[in-house]
Amino acid sequence: MPGGREACTSVTPTPTPVESATVRARDDLAIVIAADPGLPSRRAAAIQDDVRALLADLYQCDVRVSTTTSTLRTLPHGDIDTATASAIADDYERCDAVVVLTEVPRRTRGQPLVAEAFPDESLVVISCPTLGAWATRARIQRVLVDSVTRVVGDPPAGQEPPRRLRWSGWSERASRGSLTLHADTVTGAPRLVMGMVAANEPARTAPRLSGALAAATATGAFGVFYSSIWQMAAALSPQRLAVIAVMAMVAMVAWLMVSNRLWDRRERARLATVILLYNLSTVLTLALVVAALFVVLFVVILGASALVIDPGFMGQVLGEDATVGSYVRLALLAASMGVVAGALGSNFDSDTDLRQLTHGQRERARVRDDAEGAPGT
Repeated sequence: MPGGREACTSVTPTPTPVESATVRARDDLAIVIAADPGLPSRRAAAIQDDVRALLADLYQCDVRVSTTTSTLRTLPHGDIDTATASAIADDYERCDAVVVLTEVPRRTRGQPLVAEAFPDESLVVISCPTLGAWATRARIQRVLVDSVTRVVGDPPAGQEPPRRLRWSGWSERASRGSLTLHADTVTGAPRLVMGMVAANEPARTAPRLSGALAAATATGAFGVFYSSIWQMAAALSPQRLAVIAVMAMVAMVAWLMVSNRLWDRRERARLATVILLYNLSTVLTLALVVAALFVVLFVVILGASALVIDPGFMGQVLGEDATVGSYVRLALLAASMGVVAGALGSNFDSDTDLRQLTHGQRERARVRDDAEGAPGT
């Protein structure tokens, strides 16, 4: 992923009369959307029909939109392999443009790069993370349609062009003969990081800690049966219990990072920002996963304590009336104990492919495939 500064100028490309005539004479349009496995592929499938309808209405012709799953390969220096991406068109009888939806987080000029259009190669590359974690279908469609017009030409005279994006603008990247769409500098960076977290799919990662959850539950169950833990929980302030819970989760995240070697190290100075983004997205992803584990553990222990411990008996042990707060404090302390004493030292389930967990891991696989000459899949 490029990170250096390049000379770019703001541009709104206008097709030549020859290009405009070609567009007016167009009888049909064939677009191929090639998406990385995972979230990009699901997004491509979700917008396929809408994109077809939007382009058909815009160009007033028949439009075919095909989708395929293909991992975008990157070159050893970090940029995308446009030659391999363009070659996707060879698998189709007719292809006017290839649109690649990738999870690769791209940056140039110190700004998140939303999309890059290569008119000479009839290629568009859209970086899904730069669209954010909660990118709506409408936003993805607008970016895709706007990008396609940069490659195949403006729509026929009298047709409304796609609505321009308020939070980004197109520029010319002279060194590559391409057009780039950058996100806003202020809001783009947080959106990029959250988009990377979404691409890591924490909701699909959390179930892979089922073994750790079982160990934590077994340990946390001691809090239900040992009255000394009830007394300790009652003696601790809510603030201290919250600090204990946070420290337990931080310890679990640190353990998962270290034991699985998920922390990426900077190999080149120019990639410092890229590596920072990788590590930040990994930490946030694991934090969400561990927080989900903690919530499940807390609910289980709270339910078990309410079922097993009679309020009257708890009141006798504590020397005061047992309230809902007494059970909540007990569940918080027992869940923290479960994470530290039970889950800490556990790991992801044995069938988890660690190479697919984080951006850094997946990016290394892309470059390794390229270096070995293996085709992306």
